[in-house]
Amino acid sequence: MLSYWERQSFLHYDHIIIGSGITGLSVAIELKQAYPEARVLVLERGLLPTGASTRNAGFACMGSASELLDDLKTQSEEAVISLFSKRKKGLELLRKRLGDEALGYRNDGGFELIAEEDLAVMERLDYLNDLLRPVIELEAYQEDHKRIETFGFAKDKVAALIYSPFEGSIDTGKAIRSLIDLAISKGIEIKTGAEVRQFEENENHVLVALQSPLRNDSIVLYTGTLTVCTNAFTKQLLPNEDIVPGRGQIIITKPIPGLKLKGIFHYDEGYYYFREIDGRVLIGGARNLDFAGERTQTFSTTKLIQEDLESKLREMILPGQHFEIDMRWSGIMAFGKSKSPIIKSFSNRVFGAFRFGGMGIALSSLAAAEIVALIGDRNVGSS
Repeated sequence: MLSYWERQSFLHYDHIIIGSGITGLSVAIELKQAYPEARVLVLERGLLPTGASTRNAGFACMGSASELLDDLKTQSEEAVISLFSKRKKGLELLRKRLGDEALGYRNDGGFELIAEEDLAVMERLDYLNDLLRPVIELEAYQEDHKRIETFGFAKDKVAALIYSPFEGSIDTGKAIRSLIDLAISKGIEIKTGAEVRQFEENENHVLVALQSPLRNDSIVLYTGTLTVCTNAFTKQLLPNEDIVPGRGQIIITKPIPGLKLKGIFHYDEGYYYFREIDGRVLIGGARNLDFAGERTQTFSTTKLIQEDLESKLREMILPGQHFEIDMRWSGIMAFGKSKSPIIKSFSNRVFGAFRFGGMGIALSSLAAAEIVALIGDRNVGSS
């Protein structure tokens, strides 16, 4: 049962966004910039963003060479170039919006470790660089074998090294915190612990039903537009969408004296990824060891993948060095039959931006701009 005051002041909005991760916050900020007088609300079912935004590795990248070559087996050259370009533009927009200091952005470059059985990748670097020339004028991928020894990798595990000078990393916590601060400074409301059960559209509004955590009833909000930014959890609201969850398990070591690593690193078509942060090594991935088991929305870790990540540290990345594991966690990403994200209108008032394939950092800002353009095309910028 609502009070008169609650009904008058807390139920009506011009725009509601479901999901307070990097995409949801970016959409809210873009909307507020486009429509300064609009009331914009972000709803988050958890106390913190639920999914991958605050649980990822913080890679500011466009994709490794072997990953792109694998994509080309099932996608056209035009599709691969287009997605690479969107990732690049999205990262540029994110850096412009927040600034490198607020992002904790570091441009130490990206590297890909190549095993002996995968050396055929090296023979196709010129092809890849020519393909991406319209997007990046300089060589996107360069041989850099000398740094195998510099970084201290096991020479029997790493036969070649590819360098990409355009890639970097962010501090994920600082980035999301900065987006939240920016959103609040613009007058955007953010409500956590607000789980959306369902929505219904009529001629004038979208009705958004929330379960009240303290009252034995639901609360219905009214909005001019609704944008769903729930990534791997989108099927709960839009069950017909092509979305498959993909868990990413991560471990981080305690600080390692004399650590040689600097930059971000990919291995095995991007299924493994690691980086240095605060003198530690963060490593994640390996879902290709158990695709079926990792198609889950459960935040947990498994012995199979955790042991494999530790073995990669011990045998390939930090051979002969002592290290201790400090933390373990997981995040949930969204994948589908296509690597392209879903950014579309479902009606005149309902929109969505999700399925980023583990590239939400790179794609979210551009996706937000595209959503606001769709809303403008439907002439529903404010109610």
